[in-house]
Amino acid sequence: MGELPDDGSGSPRDVGRAEPEVSTHRLRDAIVDAARAQTVAVGWDGVRMGGVAQAAGVSRQTVYNEFGSKAGLAEALARREVDRFVGEVRAALDVHGADVRAGAYAAIRHTLAAAADNPLVKAILTSARGGSDELLPYLTTRSELVLAEASAALLEWADRHLPAGDPAARAFAADTIVRLVVSHIVLPQAPVDDTADQLADLALHLFHTAATRPAG
Repeated sequence: MGELPDDGSGSPRDVGRAEPEVSTHRLRDAIVDAARAQTVAVGWDGVRMGGVAQAAGVSRQTVYNEFGSKAGLAEALARREVDRFVGEVRAALDVHGADVRAGAYAAIRHTLAAAADNPLVKAILTSARGGSDELLPYLTTRSELVLAEASAALLEWADRHLPAGDPAARAFAADTIVRLVVSHIVLPQAPVDDTADQLADLALHLFHTAATRPAG
């Protein structure tokens, strides 16, 4: 029995067919890979759950079983992209150890440059500028995922190398830098090197201020 038309947002109306046993992790990865490829090709607004299922080689019902809805798939797609970015940020910070400015510059520059070259980020921003795109809020109004993961990476690094001072001020510093980096990803205003240079100076100031401020 064939699939019924899919509007991309409603609940599934087709009956799932039998599929080979596949680990949950591999299954979810395959579906997210398919969603990412379609987003890059046509923008998130053009992605349909049935199309994702066909590209991943599974039933539409399986996609709904794993992610619940198109919004759930969007969150999974955003989370995986954020996790990859944050892993790269941690690596960039660790290379420079206790050199706060060098670490901040490397991490910020890498993030800005990688985002500018990332086909998924480009697809999100391009679609959003042409209309409504449901993935853009994960970078803007619903950016808690980005902020929490990226701020945690900065805080772990700062706690290792700037343990003295006020923890609340360190947390504010990390949150502020991440918010500014995200804003420059969404609306770049200068070459990547220039933006990274200025934000690294700000990061140095904020973290050193936090390190010299008494706790509380």
